[in-house]
Amino acid sequence: MDRDMVVLAKVRLLSANRRVVRGVEGLWIYRLLTRVEPEVYGSKLAYVLVEESDSPLVRELPERRQALLDEAVEVARALSPANPYREKVLQRALAARARLMP
Repeated sequence: MDRDMVVLAKVRLLSANRRVVRGVEGLWIYRLLTRVEPEVYGSKLAYVLVEESDSPLVRELPERRQALLDEAVEVARALSPANPYREKVLQRALAARARLMP
């Protein structure tokens, strides 16, 4: 893992001055930081993945939406059962994926 990229992601996260960074930037930040500290950033990654699956950029791309939601479920399931956000983000990801299914 490139330490400079981790530092850059943390600086962007801190400079955003928001609870959750959304959009493409949020995906980049949380994907990178989840690899380093999954229990700290995994729930936010799952949250942003679900949110992005409904964005105008991918709303008409069912395969891309499915991939984002599959990733969200995978990330949420990987969280420790002791993680206080695990169940909430997992249920949110599973519900969003179920709505996508015909």
